[in-house]
Amino acid sequence: MTGIRLTAPDPGWAIDADVVVVGSGVAGLTAALRCSAAGARTVVVTKARLDDGSTRWAQGGIAAALGEGDTPEQHLDDTLVAGAGLCDEDAVRLLVTEGPAAVRRLIATGATFDTGADGEILLTREGGHHRRRIAHAGGDATGAEISRALVKAVHETGIETIEDALVLDLLTDGAGRAAGVTLHVMGQGQRDGVGAVHARAVVLATGGMGQVFSSTTNPAVSTGDGVALALRAGAEVSDLEFVQFHPTVLWLGPDAEGQQPLVSEAVRGEGAHLVDADGVRFMVGQHELAELAPRDIVAKGIMRRMRETGAEHMYLDARHFGRRMWEERFPTILAACRAHGIDPVTEPVPVAPAAHYASGGVRTDLHGRTTVEGLYACGEVACTGVHGANRLASNSLLEGLVFAERIADDVTARLVGGDLPARPAGGPAPHTCPLPAPDTRHEIQRTMTAGAGVLRSARSLERAAAGLDALHERAAREPEGGARAAEPCVETWEAANLLLVARALVAAARRREETRGCHWREDRPDRDDAAWRRHLLLRLDGDGTLVVGSTGTHALPPATHRTTPGSAGTPQ
Repeated sequence: MTGIRLTAPDPGWAIDADVVVVGSGVAGLTAALRCSAAGARTVVVTKARLDDGSTRWAQGGIAAALGEGDTPEQHLDDTLVAGAGLCDEDAVRLLVTEGPAAVRRLIATGATFDTGADGEILLTREGGHHRRRIAHAGGDATGAEISRALVKAVHETGIETIEDALVLDLLTDGAGRAAGVTLHVMGQGQRDGVGAVHARAVVLATGGMGQVFSSTTNPAVSTGDGVALALRAGAEVSDLEFVQFHPTVLWLGPDAEGQQPLVSEAVRGEGAHLVDADGVRFMVGQHELAELAPRDIVAKGIMRRMRETGAEHMYLDARHFGRRMWEERFPTILAACRAHGIDPVTEPVPVAPAAHYASGGVRTDLHGRTTVEGLYACGEVACTGVHGANRLASNSLLEGLVFAERIADDVTARLVGGDLPARPAGGPAPHTCPLPAPDTRHEIQRTMTAGAGVLRSARSLERAAAGLDALHERAAREPEGGARAAEPCVETWEAANLLLVARALVAAARRREETRGCHWREDRPDRDDAAWRRHLLLRLDGDGTLVVGSTGTHALPPATHRTTPGSAGTPQ
């Protein structure tokens, strides 16, 4: 335990629950529904409305071995290849073997996938998959359909929800075990101001941290809140250096910032080609799957071609689809492109990589347990070992679904068995971490994009680390209550979370002196299994210092609960 908290008012109200789930994407709502069905009093806390998380933006689909001739073993093989030697094979095997049944349970909950004339689920391909195994809904609106079905089920079940609420910190007992969360409910929420949910188990399902970069496919709410909370609570995080940049994001100009429209990998899965300004298919010959290579390879191929030609973007050419296919298979993407003055039916679509998915996160075991007793994590905020150094396309929704079910089963069994008793929040007086000014968010994003984006080097990462340290020190210099101290509010809390996860990401990226998966070091272009086929673990010390350690091998160690400060892995 660290005793570090965000600077915030004391809670002015509190409620009690057995389980509090933070987040309302596929992972959070699946965990909540399953916990509630088992009789646990469950509360869902979400930062915006129930359907405003990253799940609704998922266009491609959900991967599972559902088709004729496909098997979990083949799905496992493709996942291990994409993960570049750092997947936890046991975790992947759970994912691919439990995945098909989990998808069928999702259908039973009310999610409707696209089917053919024979009533069977239509399946498509995406990058890194050797089989058609991606189930989709509404053409390219899979996430929206999954979100709709789960939100409807939550409402029908009567699970208590607190919307428009930013989670602040983990409540712990005197030994550092989870006892609930503090949160701030914004203007449109059910309660005003800072409050608390006291619970016997806490499930983090807060999504990603894409907003740490200037351009991302992530919604504005994806500010790394779950990873930052976990670090402050003393939990270990792993693999933060592996941020996946989606290769084909609609290019809106050199000054575009914030959430950018995604052009789903499924477009390439249906036969679209990546070309340069001269119409050359530059991915042909770079990989056996060409445009359907794993995402890190395609992103690197695009960046290389951009550097060779001096271009700011490449093009995705799917004019041969014709109007009908665009309108029926990809209506969401078609509408987004046309809204920006581009018609994919008649012209190639300008695309460039943008931050998309965090393969790392809060380290968990196969039941979703973290290194803090009573704290669980699932979905993009978690590092289960499934993704390794690079997520295989459309494995994210499946991971959220499968591991949320496993968490719910573990939590409810432990509640019944008395392993998760109610614990009073207490312990030593917490240290407060300094709050940066609200405009720090944009400085963080520009610093990270310049120094820790798709292309990284020792020099660029050193500059990024120096810039982030300066922002941290600037906030720390102003004492709490000082004339220029940042006021506790949503903007400063989010900036503090972004700054912490950015510093942790850069610390890991500087330590990993090789190129692997979606971590591309220009000064270390080769993969080095002898020295670096291992995971980096990060934690916060009691004084707020980031500590980086190594697992020593490619296996993730057991998520042993630590209730007192200790080392993260083997220090290097």
